[in-house]
Amino acid sequence: MNKRIDTVLFDLDGTLINTNELIISSFMHVMDHYYPGEYSREDVLQFMGPPLVESFQALNPEKTEEMVDFYRAYNLKVHDELVTPFEGVDETVKELYDRGIKMAIVSTKRHDMVVRGLKLMNLDQYFDVVIGLDDVEHAKPHPEPLYKALEALGSTADQAIMVGDNHHDIEGGQNAGTRTAGVAWTSKGKAHLETYKPDFMLEEMSDLLKVIEESGS
Repeated sequence: MNKRIDTVLFDLDGTLINTNELIISSFMHVMDHYYPGEYSREDVLQFMGPPLVESFQALNPEKTEEMVDFYRAYNLKVHDELVTPFEGVDETVKELYDRGIKMAIVSTKRHDMVVRGLKLMNLDQYFDVVIGLDDVEHAKPHPEPLYKALEALGSTADQAIMVGDNHHDIEGGQNAGTRTAGVAWTSKGKAHLETYKPDFMLEEMSDLLKVIEESGS
């Protein structure tokens, strides 16, 4: 029998906060500079999820660092105007917090940018544990970031669920031994995420409350 879920590990971008336009716009800024006319908005969706270095390394190993810096400078500049909330996230996270559910952010984004996004959406008050890309040696889907979050929370994988919008989140949870939940509002489409076989698919964030209530029964 599964243990009752008392811990939720959240991805940030595309899961708790809507950074889709920010990320697409940032990638297009890079592509239009380095590969003018070669990439559409649809084309850059493939780069969403993995660490930036991984995406740009595959494109151009010699200019990876330069492209990452170019991306980050633009991303930082337009961050606050392009990030928007997802409906129901604030209420659900507050409810989980009030119920005493342990929560952490596990992201492939740099720690300082995770905190910036949380503060912008007024979600930082609910998260004492944030694991960013620069806090670990291996990014999701490697289990290291999830293990680090669980350790900081004093939790175990069999009591936890990883919630995310990308296959890195689902595979990261599977590799760490947590339960997993995909979000139907993923920019890559619900059907794509379902191919990675998450334990649950959340149509809206409040569905997570029911998943937790029914766990361990």
